[in-house]
Amino acid sequence: MIPQVTSWRPGEGLFPLDGGTRVSGPHADAVREVLGLPPRGDGAAEVVLRLVDDASLGEEGYVLTVAPGRAEVAAASEAGLRWGAQTLRQLRGPAGVPCGTVRDVPRYAWRGVMIDVARWWRPMSFLRAYVDLLSLHKFNVLHLHLTDDQGWRFEVRAHPRLTGVGAHRPRSPRGHARDGAFDDTPHGGFYTQRELRDLVEYAARRGVTVVPEIEFPGHSQAAIAACPWLGHPGPAPVEVRASWGISTNVLNVSDRAVAFARDVLDELCEVFPSPYVHIGGDEVRGDEWASSEEAARRVAAEGLPGPAALHGWWGRVLAGHLRGLGRRAVAWDDMLDHDPPRDMVIMAWRGVDRVEAALRAGHDVVAAPHTHTYLDYAESDGPGEPVSIAGPLPLETVYGYDAGDGVLGMQAQLWGEYLPTRERFDYNAFPRLCAVAEAAWSRGRDLGDFTRRLSAHLPLLDGLGVGYRRPDPEGVSHVHL
Repeated sequence: MIPQVTSWRPGEGLFPLDGGTRVSGPHADAVREVLGLPPRGDGAAEVVLRLVDDASLGEEGYVLTVAPGRAEVAAASEAGLRWGAQTLRQLRGPAGVPCGTVRDVPRYAWRGVMIDVARWWRPMSFLRAYVDLLSLHKFNVLHLHLTDDQGWRFEVRAHPRLTGVGAHRPRSPRGHARDGAFDDTPHGGFYTQRELRDLVEYAARRGVTVVPEIEFPGHSQAAIAACPWLGHPGPAPVEVRASWGISTNVLNVSDRAVAFARDVLDELCEVFPSPYVHIGGDEVRGDEWASSEEAARRVAAEGLPGPAALHGWWGRVLAGHLRGLGRRAVAWDDMLDHDPPRDMVIMAWRGVDRVEAALRAGHDVVAAPHTHTYLDYAESDGPGEPVSIAGPLPLETVYGYDAGDGVLGMQAQLWGEYLPTRERFDYNAFPRLCAVAEAAWSRGRDLGDFTRRLSAHLPLLDGLGVGYRRPDPEGVSHVHL
């Protein structure tokens, strides 16, 4: 089982989980979907679902009791019933499910995975497949990075040029960005609001909340290319960025730019019911503000100490608007240096020390340090590894990270620059994503035991068509890259 359960007491015998198994109780349809069972079973074996008043289980805990003819999942919520069903699914072997009792409660409320669809547009079939994989491993958040310098993927009806222009770039880097080579192949794509609503509903049925991210005020070159009035005067028109790296273009601080941001957030919140909305806020280059008369006027009007403080001003404006919509802003930990509002959730990425700094400042924190959770990093420095942005980040390091008891949760990141295909994405994601799943759900750490359970888990990934990196000494995947 991955992630490891809180406790397991083995019994005797097997439960026959197959196409004839019946499911009864609340949320039976959702559990049938998890288990891959038909709407009506005609066998003697039954999965019984019960909602119970048990505070010790929290919002997502469950008790799974398996006997030869009956498997019972007891939980305080639909989420707990679903996670119990996922455990039942993982326990299933060729002869059935071993009898016994599982009691299981997650450590963290936020167990997330960030998928970057801005650098490379991903088809909806890809995103649905990953929702299924997240649910299998009891992740409950899909953080969708929808915009960046290299592409804008969210349909905004008030500003159609964002997808008409901002969703397309003329070429992409070939090989490593430092080589300066390009493929000269146009790349583009975006998601309609209807498509994203469907994804949100699909994910919700599997216990996964989709948290959207729109980057403000940096990483905004695609938006500025589409709507030049968002940017600053320059010697040449701004285009959607074709290279990787960080753009120096930032949103200006005009009232019109603020109205634009509010338009985007209004439409975003109509599509995504998540209580959290990510506003980016990382890697903001302030050179354009430093030389802008408009920025100087805004600094004076707001009583700010200087143009660098406009970073935090943007964060407070956006967080305030989201608060009025009944949502909470999430931002990367760069915002922590610029007087963020206390109710802003900080996603700490620049190191373990940033997790601690955000906690000291009184914020809810999602631990996402690049040193332990950036799965776009190469797993090894062996010659067989494909090109990556950084690394190595071995499985053992990922598994060993303990974010502590004070955080809201933890999250894995899969930035897209060097993961253009499903094959490359799978290779970097798995099996390290299994390690993150366990670090986010379970309290204990036993690398040897995890490795043994992972070996037993890999055939399940094989059956789901996941092209994971095989844990061999050479670091070469079994898939063609």
